[in-house]
Amino acid sequence: MPPITLAFVDKKMSSSTDADDLQKFANENISDGYVLDGMQRLNTLREASEDEDFDSSRPIYINIIVAERYDFLLYRMITLNNGQKPMTARHQIEMLTKGILDTEKLDIQIITEKETEKAKPHGAFRQGDVSEAYTAFLTDSVHNQNTKIIESKLDEILVGKVMDSKITESDISFHDVLLAVDHLSANQEARDWLRLGNNLIGFAVGAKESLASLTKYDPEKFASATAVFEKAFESINVSKVNVGKLRRELAMKFVAHIDDYIDTDADSLTEVFFEETMTD
Repeated sequence: MPPITLAFVDKKMSSSTDADDLQKFANENISDGYVLDGMQRLNTLREASEDEDFDSSRPIYINIIVAERYDFLLYRMITLNNGQKPMTARHQIEMLTKGILDTEKLDIQIITEKETEKAKPHGAFRQGDVSEAYTAFLTDSVHNQNTKIIESKLDEILVGKVMDSKITESDISFHDVLLAVDHLSANQEARDWLRLGNNLIGFAVGAKESLASLTKYDPEKFASATAVFEKAFESINVSKVNVGKLRRELAMKFVAHIDDYIDTDADSLTEVFFEETMTD
């Protein structure tokens, strides 16, 4: 049986070359590992272990990967499974998103669709929106949704975008982006703007260019800037554009160049938005 691939995320251990240390780390943190390759084999082994003739003394060969951060792990996950059908790239991203949210306590509340069935906590972020934002961050693109393309082809395109995005060369992780969201969400108006899925997607990509600035601005100042954004956006003739697509694009531009727009007025920003719609 080919080896099963088990992965962990740990910045310190990712640079270790000591086999004994890595073995100890893997054994002590086995419950935190991710099965990157071999889930079907594990299920088969579990079923086989219930047979009375099963020989539990036989060794199981495992490849161990220790990634510096979740973004690198997902990149490895997608490239390892590319061309196979164990799960879609979107499913893999959804799995890793939950891991990112568990790495450090955030003040913002992120809830699943299931958790909203009985109650809708005020001011909470939808995990689905965070997952879409992570997809945008990984692909460096705000356009990953297209109902006109069949799911299998769309997933193939998504994998290609991830592999071409040079995510492994970036110093910024998606968790850094979430921390910026957390910081700015201290203001309710800013939080409400970020909670809108298309805005969050644009923010996740734009923040790659302006993370340092986003973390230095106080939430109130950012909230004022988003109010100007909304006022300028209201000037757009929505009957002639794809509103969701345009909002993602403009949010990305707005966040990427936040230093230019943080103190701008609605008329000036409207001109910028008009120029963007003319180039589409």
